[in-house]
Amino acid sequence: MFQNKMKAVTFSYDDGVTQDIRLAELFRKYDLKATFNLNSGLLGQSGCLLREGVEVRFDKIAPADVRYIYEGHEVAGHTLTHPFLPAISEDQTIIHQVEEDRIRLSDLCGYEVVGFAYPGGGKNYDHRVSELLREKTGVRYCRTIVSNASFSLQDDLYEFQPTAYHHESIDRLFTLAEDFLRSTPTEPQLFYIWGHAFEFDIHKDWDRFEEFCRMISGHNDVFYGTNREVLLSDKA
Repeated sequence: MFQNKMKAVTFSYDDGVTQDIRLAELFRKYDLKATFNLNSGLLGQSGCLLREGVEVRFDKIAPADVRYIYEGHEVAGHTLTHPFLPAISEDQTIIHQVEEDRIRLSDLCGYEVVGFAYPGGGKNYDHRVSELLREKTGVRYCRTIVSNASFSLQDDLYEFQPTAYHHESIDRLFTLAEDFLRSTPTEPQLFYIWGHAFEFDIHKDWDRFEEFCRMISGHNDVFYGTNREVLLSDKA
């Protein structure tokens, strides 16, 4: 399944913020692979966020820097401007937000972008939206934010549920990793972690996450790939 291995690990991080630079290098240090989901219409913008009483930078990667910052990883779409897609009544607007973002990112990266992560919080997708993306765009997989704490593979890649959200509980990641690494599955298993790189600044847990990367990496029975490599590994 995963280059003749039964287990795989992948990461997915949203919004294309400058904290991705540090995170991408951390993944390279441990030979891990990630997918970074960008809003091409917001690249280069500066800003800050107030989350949980902490103000953090929310500066977006410059368009000219996308290719080298994410080299060795995967760039995927996140819409042009981060709208809440289920609230948009016009189908063509949804298609434009997703497909134009995909095309722009493909131009920046030098390869065809085929992945996507739904933007926004809560139930940030519905069946109407997922079917539009399936039928009317070049997207081949779509990640939701509905973490399921499962390593099982899923049939519907347009409403794909990750295993865990790193920000919810980093200690929970270690528990899941222990279960994952101990397992000897007879069916393929995928450990899929997602989040936002700026959240490491909020909780000041970069070092703790590096411990997790060290723990999960370097196992001979595990394939480490981008979202595209693990989700589309057996598809043409």
